[in-house]
Amino acid sequence: MITQVTARSAGNLALALAVATTAGVACSAPSSTTRAAPATPASSAPHHNPSQHTSQNMSPPAAATAVETAWEQVIKQVLPSIVQITTVDGLGSGIVFDSAGHIVTNAHVVGEAREFQVTLATGGQARSATLVGAFPPGDLAVIKVTDPAGLSPAPFGDSAQLRVGQMVLAMGNPLGLSGTVTQGIVSALGRTVSGQADDGTPGATISDAIQTSAAINRGNSGGALVDLYGRVVGIPTLGATDPQLGAANGIGFAIPSSTASDIASQLIKEGKVVNTHRAALGIRVGTAIGDNGEPIGVAVGEVTRGSGAAKAGLRPGDVILSVNGSPTPTTTALSQVLATLNPGSQVKVEFETFNGRTKTVLVTLGELSEGS
Repeated sequence: MITQVTARSAGNLALALAVATTAGVACSAPSSTTRAAPATPASSAPHHNPSQHTSQNMSPPAAATAVETAWEQVIKQVLPSIVQITTVDGLGSGIVFDSAGHIVTNAHVVGEAREFQVTLATGGQARSATLVGAFPPGDLAVIKVTDPAGLSPAPFGDSAQLRVGQMVLAMGNPLGLSGTVTQGIVSALGRTVSGQADDGTPGATISDAIQTSAAINRGNSGGALVDLYGRVVGIPTLGATDPQLGAANGIGFAIPSSTASDIASQLIKEGKVVNTHRAALGIRVGTAIGDNGEPIGVAVGEVTRGSGAAKAGLRPGDVILSVNGSPTPTTTALSQVLATLNPGSQVKVEFETFNGRTKTVLVTLGELSEGS
């Protein structure tokens, strides 16, 4: 069972490679009790001419040729919009968002940096860039190059129209290999996944994430997941890992393009996110650990005055056990539950008070703020 995902940049977050591999299958001939036919003398054996096979049926089917041509056109169209973002801590990828020089990427790619070097996937001199704004809860950020001349904005598609099984390409700079393209399909839609930092603390929680089989490696973060029509439908961000087995090959996650476009537009216009569209209880929390060293719930450290949690009677020291019946043993689990809910909705919160009593209250959810 996959229990965590890791961010796919070359920055500070825990980054597990997810290179797709193919397992070979050994085939053995079945045993037989029938008598073998006499061997044919070597002199009478028919002559084998390898060219007879290599010269025949070399033309691929028309359908395959059409798909191949389509991919070539997509790469030619979109790759000039992909950039490599370099900071003092590492590198990641980004997408040219508009002709003014704004570039959308992951918040974990920019980290704490405020200045960057940006290089086009198609080559050329590095350009200086500065931070416009970041939204860490959704792992999105926007930077702006000082010289936007010649930049080619990528077309963003409507990720709500995606279908499982659609072919997609992941474009970015994995391992610093500029302009790398990998291919896969949309494996699933509507996932809720969370990243994890190097120190083991929870990272961003991505709601409505796109799962893809396209290889997403270290440095792909912030790049583009592109459909057959050359439209950006997602931003590759996370790759799945198993604590015992390591990287889960062929399982990566991308932020939907509609979400990325909305947040990026707010950061450009307002300098911050004014409408996150995400629910919040109105508390500051940490994971509570039991006597056996295992997480037992989410400890409330601070309650925002006037929030739904405050009105429902939650207090510092309480430990949240579940929300709407879904267990919340860790802060990550709580974030994932809340990511599926809407601001203004009412939820049942089960918690244990500081004196050991278990209570259930009805909480009206507020909206997650930019700094939450």
